[in-house]
Amino acid sequence: MNNGFTDVHLVFLDRDGVLNRKAPEGDYVVTWEQFEFLPDAPQAIAKLNRAGLKVVVVTNQRGVALGRMSEATLKSIHDRMERELTLHNAHVDGVFYCPHDGDACECRKPKPGLLFQAFEHFPEVPSANAILIGDSLPDIQAGRDAGLRTIFVRGPSKTRKQGFAEAEQKADAVASSLADAVTRLLRLA
Repeated sequence: MNNGFTDVHLVFLDRDGVLNRKAPEGDYVVTWEQFEFLPDAPQAIAKLNRAGLKVVVVTNQRGVALGRMSEATLKSIHDRMERELTLHNAHVDGVFYCPHDGDACECRKPKPGLLFQAFEHFPEVPSANAILIGDSLPDIQAGRDAGLRTIFVRGPSKTRKQGFAEAEQKADAVASSLADAVTRLLRLA
């Protein structure tokens, strides 16, 4: 990593594949019982909190548009996620999601709409002081299009999406996990 991360005040995190285990391709995490934090993810968020950084989750949730879950169910999953984080002395400052399919909106990553929504809630933080940590090319592209620096999380090879190699090339840095990304980021802060 380079010293370009020393002025970060806001960290955007993708959800599936960064915070929790992804469902198999074509499936979705549609119940709390299917939600499983990745190793050390809550602790990584706690480190960001202790460093005084705002943490915001930005996630595409196409399962809503496909009728696999309701927005109320999605909200309950996120509420439970936030409660579980508190058990690790961690918290997120916001959760922004896109419930749409395809190109029906401006908020579905790789479009940067979710990030712009979040910036409306945190107007004191310019994009130059934010970073996105994601595990897919749409994550990295959304971050870049919003003017953010990005860290690509490689994750397990069996859950990598199409565009993996391009995402590695486009990201400002590459990490093996959220915990690795946070350790590197804070080492430079």
